[in-house]
This record gives sequence, C-alpha cells and structure tokens, in this order.
Amino acid sequence: MNRRMAGLGTVFLACTLMLGGCSTGNKVVNIQVPDEDVTTITFFGNKYEPENVTVIEEILSDFMKENPGIRVSYESLKGNDYYKALEKRMDAGKGDDVFMVNHDVLLEMQARGLLVDLSGLDTIRGYSDSMLGQMDEHGKIYWIPTTVSGFGLYCNKKLLKEHKQKIPENLQEWRQVCGYFKEQGITPVIANNDISLKTLAIGLSFYPAYQEKQERDIFGRLNEGKDKLSLYMTPGFSLVKEFLDNGYVDAQKALKTQKTSDDLEEFVKGESPFMLTGAWAAGRVEGMNPDFDFEVVPYPVLEDGGLVVINADTRLSVNGDSQHIDEALVFVEYFTRPENIQKFADQQSSFSPLKEGIPSSVKEMQPMVACYQSGRTVIGTDGLLELPIWDLTAEASKRLMAGETLDDTMEWMDQEAAGRMGGW
Repeated sequence: MNRRMAGLGTVFLACTLMLGGCSTGNKVVNIQVPDEDVTTITFFGNKYEPENVTVIEEILSDFMKENPGIRVSYESLKGNDYYKALEKRMDAGKGDDVFMVNHDVLLEMQARGLLVDLSGLDTIRGYSDSMLGQMDEHGKIYWIPTTVSGFGLYCNKKLLKEHKQKIPENLQEWRQVCGYFKEQGITPVIANNDISLKTLAIGLSFYPAYQEKQERDIFGRLNEGKDKLSLYMTPGFSLVKEFLDNGYVDAQKALKTQKTSDDLEEFVKGESPFMLTGAWAAGRVEGMNPDFDFEVVPYPVLEDGGLVVINADTRLSVNGDSQHIDEALVFVEYFTRPENIQKFADQQSSFSPLKEGIPSSVKEMQPMVACYQSGRTVIGTDGLLELPIWDLTAEASKRLMAGETLDDTMEWMDQEAAGRMGGW
C-alpha cells in the first residue's frame, strides 16, 4: 500500500522500496514530534500523484503557519483502493477528521448521518449558484468542492496533421475521422476501464435534459422509481456500443487499461489520434514530454457540436464522529479560500467552483473553456440524482467492453438501480 503523508514540524524520511516483496514507488513516513499544545487532525484523500500532493502540502504548510495550534497529517491512496479504505475506516468508527468524497459515497454517508453540516463556513458564500445548487441539502451542506473537473477528448495534433485529418467538432466529423484511422489499421480512441466511456454515455444521454432545464424533474422521477434509468441512458450507451463494435476502441485492451496511468502512457506513444479521460491529466501528459502537441477538446458527440461533462470534484467532508470538529472546520474553511481554490484548480487543469473563479491556465485545455462557459455541459454525478450513477455506468461500460449486448446491459443497469438506491 503506497502512502503519502504531510505535516508541519515533522521529519520526512523518503525511501524508494526496491527490495523483493515490497510494493514499488515511494513511501513517505511522517514522524510527529510530540507537543501537548498542538492538536493533530488527519486528512485522508485520493489525490496521490506527486504534483497533486505538492500543492496540498503547500496549502497545509501555509495553514499550519497561520494556525500553529493545529497540525494536519495528510494520507492518500489511489483510485478504488481509497474508497474501499474509507468505507472500512468509517464502518469501524476510525474515520479521519477530514476526507475526500464522491457522489456515490456521499449518498451512503448522508443517509447514515456521518457528516458535519458545513453551511456555516464563511467561504460558502463565494461559490457559484450552480455549485450551491449541487451542495445544498434542504439548507445543509455536507461537502464542499475545491475544483470542477472536466472530461474531454485528447487530440494528437501531429498525427492528425500527418494524415490530413482535422480535430472533430461534431459527431459526424468524429465518426469520419475514426473511420479513416480504422481503415489505416490504427485504433482511433484510447479508453480506460473507468471514466472514459461512462462519461461519454452520461454526457450524450443527459445533455437534452440540461439544455431543456428538465434535469430536476427527470432526476426526481428516477429517484422515485417512476422511470427506468435505461430510458435516458440508452442513447449514450448506444454510441459507446457503436464505437466498440466498429473497433474505434479496442475493447479488450480498454478493459485492462487503468485511468490516468496506463492510458496516458499509451497516448504519449503517439500512435493513436484520440484519448478519452479527465482534462486534469493534461499537465501530467505534458510532463511526460510527448513528441507532439495535443489539445483537450469537448466531446464531439452532438450533431451541432460538442459538450463538456463536468463534476464538482475533490469534495471535502468532515467526520461527524471526529474528536476535533472545530479544528477540522477551521481547516476546511482555510482550504476553500479563493486563493487556495485557484491554486488547486489551476494545478489540476480544472475549472473553479467559485463565482469569480478563473479556469485553469493550462494551454492544452483551453478549447474546453468556451464550451463550459456557454453552458454546453452535463454534470456527471449530479447531486439531485440519488442513484450511484458513477459506479453503475462504470460497470455498464465494462459489460459492453466484455461483449455483452446493449439490451442485456441496460436491463442489468435497471435492476441494479432499483436495488442499490443509496448504496456504496
């Protein structure tokens, strides 16, 4: 298990584990210096990559300088391992003081009364109306985002130019470019086994609802079991199925491709024109020094253009069973100050959740900004929807990649949705 921990007034011992039987990577050990006048709170998160941890450590360091009576220890795990560990800690009554959550986990934690109301934080007033609409739970707020992440289509500009193809701006153009590369013996789209295809499906499926301002009514019907989820998700997964059947995505390879790791390594080889994943990885891809220029553009899945799937992300919550709730609230309020939100959003190639927030300046993601600002967006995990949509759509994508029929996958999803209301 790889861990990263940070704390002011601590000694860091970094050692690369190279002996047989040890996990690969770096393990940073945090040795605390006892101090009776200092309260230590723990912060558990899924931001594990070095560049993310560096920004978090900067914020923690500044916080502890301003609040010398509070020490913060940060620990992180990557991917699904994080949420499994979070669930186990909470179930055992050993949850951390502050932790990161996602939509599906929040459904369970709120139902069990495990979270502290954050509506009294001064920084809440700085959030945009759209974000407040996501956060508000009948006047209470149990989580607060630090970024708005976006999902887009990575485009290898060099490869496209060599083949005299253009960056697609709508579905017809995308189909044409993918068809061309397939005929050349090149798999057009790199996809991972988690966020790639499900965000494509969610975006295309729910875009009409958002544009027609019907999302509240539709999600209400789904929450009450009046409509089946497949009624809305079938159009999106039909496109996913089309791309898989046409070989635009290598289904068997995608099943084994881990998000923002294996897929990035594959993309920087320069052998495929497109990749589907989070725009937050743009800086990481640039840091891998590919020998080509790339852009991250809106999903070109509409007849008249593209859309951006977004999520209120890096959500912070406070443990209702914490022994240091007051200190935890002080920390969360500090972390969500405008200057820290901007620092975090910029580093993660994301948008800001604040009224006066500025999108990340990372140049590769700039094509997404106009689409985002014009409202051509779909929220991947809308707070109005009381279904574990993130997990359901991930599994549905894997079933299609494994060769299951669209009808069988949609039937499975409806059955799961009916039985997993509010589940982990």
